[in-house]
Amino acid sequence: MKTSYLYYPGCSMDSSAKAYASSLEAVCGPLGIDLHEVDDWNCCGATEYLSISQARAHALVGRNLALAEKQRNGTSTLVAPCSACFVNLSRTEHYMREDRALAATVNGALDADGLSYTPGSIAVRHLFEVLVDDVGIDTVKEQVVRPLSGLRVAPYLGCLVTRPDYDGRWRSREHPLAFDRLIGALGAEVVDFPPRTDCCGGHLTQISPGMGFELIRRIVDAADRVGADMLVTICPMCQMNVDAYQGEMNRYFHTHHHMPILFFTQLMALAFGAPPEKIGIGSELVSAAKALGRIGIEVPVEEPAATAVGGTPGRVRREKRPQGLPMPPAHDDGEVRR
Repeated sequence: MKTSYLYYPGCSMDSSAKAYASSLEAVCGPLGIDLHEVDDWNCCGATEYLSISQARAHALVGRNLALAEKQRNGTSTLVAPCSACFVNLSRTEHYMREDRALAATVNGALDADGLSYTPGSIAVRHLFEVLVDDVGIDTVKEQVVRPLSGLRVAPYLGCLVTRPDYDGRWRSREHPLAFDRLIGALGAEVVDFPPRTDCCGGHLTQISPGMGFELIRRIVDAADRVGADMLVTICPMCQMNVDAYQGEMNRYFHTHHHMPILFFTQLMALAFGAPPEKIGIGSELVSAAKALGRIGIEVPVEEPAATAVGGTPGRVRREKRPQGLPMPPAHDDGEVRR
């Protein structure tokens, strides 16, 4: 029996997080999850747009909520695998429920596109939450055919998913343990990792490299100190930051860390028996081959031209809209709180 959800992939799943997309596909089938991608979705604005125009940022996100409401077919749950997308979608949904003026501003903009959103009609949830709470740890454990015994894993959630927690879903925002239980169900050994909800720095590597590298160093150094073989995350930004900038961080601090960071769905897919090359293993910059080799999982060596392994088959790239997205007038921005 399959459980259906609306699905907002976000921009990274077709680019930097292709391994996340392919491994997600590999775990959805065995777990009975049916994801229906929202048609004509647009970028959530990531982290920058709110600092430019709050009303327009909420309208940008609100359009996705309106599309989800319009396209729902037996489900009102919108699943986002990207932590930044999850926060942006849930923030706008929450503020539109709480602030009638904001809801009117957003819907005024959406009306130009023939859309509107009814606050409270869509429940925004992170993929990780769905796997833990809806599917359940026991069901995940039942699908394990290749236990990851002997692999020492540091669970790194990142800073976005448990905070601000608009709907009060987390028992502990600073030290949640659900990720530990999920990784443990795969047979891996979960190490004690206090910075599990620390920030990776986001785009600080571009704005203030020294500070950005320091935040990455703290995370990687902590994982090394507790003897982790790898970091595992649920966030595309965290994975990209720690993976792509670890070399520069090492040069900056004259350190020699080599800490692979994979998506949690890649670890799940491995435990479910998926071939490493089919779920993007080997496309990471800091190779996980040595760590996985210690537990008998061989990672094929990729040619440089094959770094795109892990894309989701059958996805049709969306055509560009002939006109821009509807936006509220700039002077309305001052009326919107934070």
